[in-house]
Amino acid sequence: MTRILRKLRSNSEGAAAIEFAVAVPVLTVMIWGMFQVGLIFQANAGMQHSLGEAARYATVWVPANNGPPTDTQIQTRITAKKFGLGNGTWGTPTIVTDAAAGTKTITVTYSQPTDFLLFAGPTVTMTKSKVVYYSA
Repeated sequence: MTRILRKLRSNSEGAAAIEFAVAVPVLTVMIWGMFQVGLIFQANAGMQHSLGEAARYATVWVPANNGPPTDTQIQTRITAKKFGLGNGTWGTPTIVTDAAAGTKTITVTYSQPTDFLLFAGPTVTMTKSKVVYYSA
């Protein structure tokens, strides 16, 4: 009997399969987590792009169009130019006008929930703003 137990202790067959079974779930969760972080970076880039397009639209306008664009037109432009937003929540863009300084502050907000397969991660909320100088 002791000879059989000694033989079993020194036998390493199947060790690779057990190591594989332990390592694969950990690696899968790590790769999925990197994918989730990538989605947040993509949403950040999409927000930045739409905000830049709206700022450009607010400052570069054709005088033949009867003056600068309205806040509603700028909000429509932001929403039309967004990209890279997954299953998150896109907030309504806000525009604050300071007529004395000749500026508009455009702000957008986006919330992205994260999912790390085995548990729900935090919801990441991003807010970006740009100050636009204009002349009427």
